Amino acid sequence: MGLFNKHSNYESDHTKFIKELKEKTPGMDERQQEGRSLLWDKAPTSLDEQRRIAESRVRQQAYVYQNKV
Repeated sequence: MGLFNKHSNYESDHTKFIKELKEKTPGMDERQQEGRSLLWDKAPTSLDEQRRIAESRVRQQAYVYQNKV
């Protein structure tokens, strides 16, 4: 008997809470996907745009808070 077979019927309180929440609020998964796409799913940039961004980047000194004397 393996470790995972012993407690295969166990369900944590957190898992139960999430399941109940999803049952109570239909459409929550779709709203989560929409919110994620607003923040993370970006349109791909062209190679010219990537090169322009890389060339316009300003290099930062190693220790930001030290003034050059």
